[in-house]
Amino acid sequence: MIRKSGADYAYIMETFGPFFAFIRLWIECMIVRPCSQAIVALTFSVYVMKPFFPECQPPEDAARLLAVCCICVLTFVNCYDVKWATRVQDVFTFAKLLALFIIIAAGGYQLLNGHTEHFSFINTKTEVTSLALSFYSGLFAYNGWNYLNFIIEELKDPVRNLPLAIAISCSLVTIVYVLTNIAFYTTLSPAELLGSEAVAVSFANRLFGPLAWCIPVFVALSTFGAVNGILLTSSRLFYAGACHGQMPEILTMIQAQRLTPTPSVLIMALLSMLYLTVSDIFALINYVGFATWLSIGVAVLCVPWLRWTRPELERPIKVNLIWPIIYLLATIFVTVVPMVASPVETGIGLLMILTSIPVYFVFIYWENKPQWFVKATNDVTITLQQVLIVVGKSKSAKL
Repeated sequence: MIRKSGADYAYIMETFGPFFAFIRLWIECMIVRPCSQAIVALTFSVYVMKPFFPECQPPEDAARLLAVCCICVLTFVNCYDVKWATRVQDVFTFAKLLALFIIIAAGGYQLLNGHTEHFSFINTKTEVTSLALSFYSGLFAYNGWNYLNFIIEELKDPVRNLPLAIAISCSLVTIVYVLTNIAFYTTLSPAELLGSEAVAVSFANRLFGPLAWCIPVFVALSTFGAVNGILLTSSRLFYAGACHGQMPEILTMIQAQRLTPTPSVLIMALLSMLYLTVSDIFALINYVGFATWLSIGVAVLCVPWLRWTRPELERPIKVNLIWPIIYLLATIFVTVVPMVASPVETGIGLLMILTSIPVYFVFIYWENKPQWFVKATNDVTITLQQVLIVVGKSKSAKL
């Protein structure tokens, strides 16, 4: 119904106006995307280094430095050529699935041999607060199902291809991830899983003997591709926000020769490296989890709200309202209950969200800014244009 790039941001802009859209943009651009990229890049570095530190955790500073190298390499790829970025995505997605299929096959062999001793609920926490907080780590693994919507303007026949791509990918991911977890429990106990920095490495060391090195290599390739995917789609979100005047003008521009959204890619990379100053992956997941599911819940609220306020709009894809209602109830559960279970981390997440309000009123809502302020921002924009050799999209089309 709303065929604008930006996904949740575009939907909230159309439904609830610029203020709430900016909050969503701020959450996604300043918290969710760079934080997620930092988490995946850290996971990449842990898996790369784990074979060299089999009996202990890899050094934190070295892990962060390797994560920075991963982000920098992929930033260059995305700034140099869009085709390179999509090829990287295709190749590394294949590597990811291959690694998971190897793990699933090994788990299936274990099941056939009767290794089911770890399939129990011993020492399970049953408190509602623990259950709600656990969803953050679980849902983080499945996050990304809405990323394709961010580049909907670049899709061919979105009415057919968008739901088809999402249905196939979500079904595949769900089946593969569930079977992978089953495979892990055929060999590792819950305590061993929780205590492992790299679960796939621990699993491979038990079953694959001298070939155990192949699994961390495949997982590292997988996470490398995941960082690329976040960077590829996130730059389009910055661009969409800038086109609505809610991000700096420089982010609407693309590189004159390469026709890539270089400023957006660079700002995303810099923010991600800023989050790498925190090395606790689970703390990062809790920060991002609260902000993610609260803001996506607001985006889902657009469906029943527009059904009620704009019934005349053309709806090529129409769903029963029971689905968004169930989703909204689940959102309330995973955002309100963790405030009790983990007040510090959810409080930090809430403060990150609230920082968007003064930024909105100073830089967007306030129209009659003093001349010196306007001149300073224009000078910064022109300087960055000259350094990055970027131009507005309409000018690049003429080139």
